[in-house]
Amino acid sequence: MPISKTKPLKIDGSTGEGGGQIIRTALSLSMLTGIPIEIVNIRAGRAKPGLMRQHLMCVQASHAISDASVSGANLASTAFSFTPNMINSGDYAFDIGSAGSTSLVLQTVLPALLFANTDSKAASTVTIKGGTHNPMAPTIDFLQHAFIPALTKLGMQVDIECLQAGFAPVGGGTIKTTITPFLRRADSSPFKLTERSELISMELVASNLNLEYDICQRELASAKALLVESGIDETLITTRCNKLIGIGEGNTCYAKVTHKIAATHNHEQNHQEMFTLLGEKCTSAEKIGNRLAGLVKRYLFKTDALVDEYLTDQLLLPLALSGGGEFTARVISQHTETQAWLIEQFLPVKITFDIIDNDRTIVKIMT
Repeated sequence: MPISKTKPLKIDGSTGEGGGQIIRTALSLSMLTGIPIEIVNIRAGRAKPGLMRQHLMCVQASHAISDASVSGANLASTAFSFTPNMINSGDYAFDIGSAGSTSLVLQTVLPALLFANTDSKAASTVTIKGGTHNPMAPTIDFLQHAFIPALTKLGMQVDIECLQAGFAPVGGGTIKTTITPFLRRADSSPFKLTERSELISMELVASNLNLEYDICQRELASAKALLVESGIDETLITTRCNKLIGIGEGNTCYAKVTHKIAATHNHEQNHQEMFTLLGEKCTSAEKIGNRLAGLVKRYLFKTDALVDEYLTDQLLLPLALSGGGEFTARVISQHTETQAWLIEQFLPVKITFDIIDNDRTIVKIMT
């Protein structure tokens, strides 16, 4: 397949939220549609504008899986062009070379590899070294327990392993992802996550990398105490402490909240929502646990929406690629609005946000 002669789509990287997400989503959609792109004003409003190491790795990884023609992509570049070729399934390994987010690099190449060689059943594997638990990025736990289960509802088969944990500033983490090519079935039911039903379970998990074990215990104890005090049935809450493997040190905790949702084709379904935090220097374990409980309480008691802020942002592209759908969201961030705008530049879809009430918005992706 020759390099595309289609006129490049010029994208202003300072639009809307103006961060690295524009780079990642534009690369994904360029590969999927074959439309060349030219991105300018990259991260123009940031303290350090231009491509950082993890953004550059997103470009390099996209180049590798689509045999693309790339120019201008270097550290601190504020503009580059990218012309994709054919997406190739296979076994890939990428090393960010810093504590940059492995999750964000993965989310760049994942949509493309889901649609690679759909006439074959050969899965791709992607191994990425860098940070697995980063501020301002989905942790590997979030991908495993919130994002991937949502993809599974769409019929997409993705499996993620965390082989080694990595925290800033050292990094050194490794994730391995297996991606099976996706072929939408004609009889697949519409994606719909709109009505929250009964709370089934809540799992509180705290993990340490080369730090004292009691940090995890104190985080979980404080989080659980606040949640029980707020009226949540204690029998629904389980707790677990993990000792992570890796270099450097770090701490993370999460709450996985599982609700029953409306039946589809007479089969009951569940929805998992994740709330994650990283430990901070000079902040007690008890305070981190209290913050985690606060995130859960805000979701449970201050909204009837099924999908929280971060999963809302990440669901738009998979839904746009797989036939559309709808869900209720707690909040529509500028990140999400920018994502919707960018998707509509490439695909014949319409994404709408209709406010139902002060704490719930219905998101519709129409293809």
